[in-house]
Amino acid sequence: MIDGQAARKIKLIYRVAANMLARSRTGRAVLTAIRTTARSFERVLHQLWLEVTGFMFLAIAGIGALAGMREYGKYQAGHATGPGRLVLAICFTASFTWFGLSSFWRVKRRAKS
Repeated sequence: MIDGQAARKIKLIYRVAANMLARSRTGRAVLTAIRTTARSFERVLHQLWLEVTGFMFLAIAGIGALAGMREYGKYQAGHATGPGRLVLAICFTASFTWFGLSSFWRVKRRAKS
């Protein structure tokens, strides 16, 4: 773990190096390239994060749908004590489906802008 004094030293060294680079034309070009590349990677990694979480939510919703079908079978056969578990499975599946789809919608919306 880096203590406070070491963090301040690292920040100071970074600031001095950035100031030295910013004084030359080549240095400014390098800094601009680094910033642009970092923004691009940030955008791509955020998109990947949204897609992976969306997929995971949809996979969990699929598991909930399977549980709902199993509970529906029990309910139709008369082996269930009531419709509570079936309703819970339906609500769970609907919620996680919404979370997954909204994550993919965010990706699409960010891609348009």
